[in-house]
Parts: sequence; structure tokens; C-alpha cells
Amino acid sequence: MTTTRWAPGHRIIRRAPERHHELGNHAAWYVVAGVAATGLQAVLFLLLQPILGPQLANLVALAVTTVGNTEFHRRVTFATRKSHAGKRHFQDLVTFAFYAVYGSIVLASLDAVITEPTALEQTGALLAASVVGGIARFAVLRWWVFARRNA
Repeated sequence: MTTTRWAPGHRIIRRAPERHHELGNHAAWYVVAGVAATGLQAVLFLLLQPILGPQLANLVALAVTTVGNTEFHRRVTFATRKSHAGKRHFQDLVTFAFYAVYGSIVLASLDAVITEPTALEQTGALLAASVVGGIARFAVLRWWVFARRNA
């Protein structure tokens, strides 16, 4: 029978501990930017929803926040990693399209469950969906758009 034992000086993470530190930095900046962008998106949605309706208000709020959020990630979160401009622009487009479709489905689903949901209920549903989508986006950004290039 094989057992695992801890010994002084034994490293659980043997390979490239700096990459784990980098992951922590990326995750921390990603959360900071995500909270700020999601908060701004919620405020814009709440301001625009009475004027434009929920679907269009969501699209406008997404357009504003997605561009700013993605640029922040390029300049701050993943500044130590390079990516091709074409890949970044494609990622911007895919991110916007994903959140636009995803948000529209969330709002439509909420309409199906609740007759005449309030703006706060719609905002809450979009915020919850944003957390789930954000986790997937972090993985895409870190391991595809700003993937580490081996020398």
C-alpha cells in the first residue's frame, strides 16, 4: 500500500511555482475588473431599462462594459502575456456575442417564470448569469487568448 507523507522541505507543487503565483495574480485582477464591470453593467441596465426595455438595455450595457473590461484585462490582468491583435478582436466579438445571447436567454427565461419581472429581478438574474459566464471567460482568456508561449 502506498501512502503520501508530508516532510519538511517537501513541495506539493514541484513544477513552476511562479506559474501558480501568476495564476493567483490573474485571478485577483480578473475578479476586481469583473466586479467593477458587472456593477457598471447593472447600473447602466437599471438606468436604460425603463427607456429601452430589458433586452436593448442589456445589449447597450454589455457593449459599453465588455469593451472596457476586455481592454483592462489586456493592459492589466494579462499584461505579462502577449496575444495577437486578431485573436484579441475575435475574443472581444465572441465575448460580446456570448453575453448578448446568454443575457437575452436569461431575461426570456425570467419572463417565462415570472409574469412582469421588476427591473431589480431582471438585474439580479443578469448578475447571477454574469458570475457563471465570468468563470468561463477567465478560462478562455487565460488559456486561449493570453496563453503562455513556450520559447
